[in-house]
Amino acid sequence: MENNEQYFNEYMRVLSAKYPTFQSAAAEIINLDAILRLPKGTEHFLSDVHGEYEAFCHIMNNCSGVIREKIEALYGKVMTKSERDEFATLIYYPAAIIAEMKAKGVAELKEWYAVQLHRLLEVCKTVASKYTRSKVRKSLPRNFDYIIDELINMDRTDFNKEAYYNEIFASIIELNRAEDFIVAITDVIKRLAVDALHIVGDLFDRGENPDKIMDLLMQHHNADLQWGNHDISWMGAHMGNEACILTVVDISLKYCNIDVLEECYGISLRKLAVYAENCMDEDARFYPVETDGLDGDGDRATIAKMRKAVFFMLMKAEGQIIGRRPEYDMDDRQVLTHIDYRKGTVVLDGDEVRLNRCDFITVDPAAPLTYTAAEREVLDGLKRAFSHSEKLTRHVAFMFEKGASFKIFNDNLIFHGCIPLNADGSYMEFEGRRGKELMIYADNTVRAAYNAFLKGETDEKALDFAWYLWCGKRSPLFGREKLTTFERVYIDDEKYHKEKSNAYYRYCNDKAFCEKILRDFGIDGKYSHIVNGHVPVKKKDGESPVKAEGKLIVIDGGFCKAYHEKTGIAGYTLIYNSHGLKLCAHEPFDSVEKAIETRSDIHSEVTVFETRENRLLVRDTDIGRGISCQIDGLQALLEYFRNHRPTDC
Repeated sequence: MENNEQYFNEYMRVLSAKYPTFQSAAAEIINLDAILRLPKGTEHFLSDVHGEYEAFCHIMNNCSGVIREKIEALYGKVMTKSERDEFATLIYYPAAIIAEMKAKGVAELKEWYAVQLHRLLEVCKTVASKYTRSKVRKSLPRNFDYIIDELINMDRTDFNKEAYYNEIFASIIELNRAEDFIVAITDVIKRLAVDALHIVGDLFDRGENPDKIMDLLMQHHNADLQWGNHDISWMGAHMGNEACILTVVDISLKYCNIDVLEECYGISLRKLAVYAENCMDEDARFYPVETDGLDGDGDRATIAKMRKAVFFMLMKAEGQIIGRRPEYDMDDRQVLTHIDYRKGTVVLDGDEVRLNRCDFITVDPAAPLTYTAAEREVLDGLKRAFSHSEKLTRHVAFMFEKGASFKIFNDNLIFHGCIPLNADGSYMEFEGRRGKELMIYADNTVRAAYNAFLKGETDEKALDFAWYLWCGKRSPLFGREKLTTFERVYIDDEKYHKEKSNAYYRYCNDKAFCEKILRDFGIDGKYSHIVNGHVPVKKKDGESPVKAEGKLIVIDGGFCKAYHEKTGIAGYTLIYNSHGLKLCAHEPFDSVEKAIETRSDIHSEVTVFETRENRLLVRDTDIGRGISCQIDGLQALLEYFRNHRPTDC
């Protein structure tokens, strides 16, 4: 009891240092109480972008249609559709549209500037209306903060200031600041249109510009991300895990996406190319390269040889990890040790299966997991390149700063893959951990590997676990029993190619099951949800992303072009605003260049699937609950002042 009183007095002492008088504490209560009554900010969820920068860039600019909604509400009855398209494109790509207007030699360019400035300010006022003036002011660019603050808070009915405001517009144009001002205010609009951005995993994989996506995210005012299995492979590669390095290189080669490594991240594949050309035979044609973007058969053969060289090293690297980590229970994936090199067979799932060829030219049957001297030299070069890439260093640091294995925010549980389950629906265990504990363990272990890496050390057990998260059967980021990469190359019988999904993907269709997971993570309530990515939703086959009677939302709709035919769309995004939840199913996006040229937008089918009975306010959010705690503390401080400083009251 005495300790509680000491803690309380210390708390009051600290709080009173910030609010030294009764009046200052009361004023802050009034301010915070007003904030609680503002509408909830809009949250934007995207998943499985897989390096598709152009589509990602456009969706970031149009905020999944949020900005278009504002334009329609303001100007739907006073502007033609083509005018609204033109105006929307100006907000999305202001510099390009301004340059185009100037190149056309528009006679009344100053008049065009004036019209656009007035319209943009109306949109800016609309998106700013749900925030405090203080928060909006903090969002404004330094060069124009005072002017924009004045203009978006002006009262159009105040005729006393009409000349004042008109003079501001005239000065902006006469001083040749209109272009910069338009760019600045469109940035403010996009910033205020979305209060929080959640990336639900897999920024990396086969797309051409994951680096540009990372650069955009690093500029965002409030972005977080949940690690996907492809992300963790890049993170592990940067930290020096050889199996992760070879996985990243193999996927880049498979999709002929080596420019991401060489040009974007400065990771040279020259040594690998020379080694493969000298040491791999023509049977490398069996190692598929899934792209039509090559110049000819020669290029395809070269990359196929590189894939073959990487494939052998990858099987060795994975086998070494499995050998020193029996707790992974992955001995069946130590494939090179299960091959009878004389007979040309391999043991898979207890069956002796014939290989379609036995061309393991760099594998010593007596020591199948040992690298050759040439392989070791190539791999050491790749390790140095991945670890010392300046851009990858920045991007991985951001993924640790803003990323995690899962996130709980505003009664939503957000994670990329799954909660690993046994066939009977019980939680799978790894090292005695399951469910939420396993998620936390995954997070902490990868961070331990990174902390060691930053010190110039290696935490081998933690680093091995980064690879396990990529493809282990109890990994919450993976969600399958095994990867059948080897089988797809060396076994003709397609029954061995199948990758069985974790039982989670059956049970997650059940509402009661999803509610149990939410409760186990400390979330309850009618409007709580799980938000997943990872598994593409086949909309063309009638599959819905909304499952378990609305308790689970899967927002992987196939951003990656390779999935468009499979899913029938080009990705889902989820919008959570003060009115409820809505899903946007996006059609394929050609390019930013075409969007600017034709003033076109991504066509999106919007489905509102949960509307709140009462509009959500800040007080209904996690931030609001924190503010309420601050108010409770300040109320206690007022009482403390009454009891200890009566003259102040």
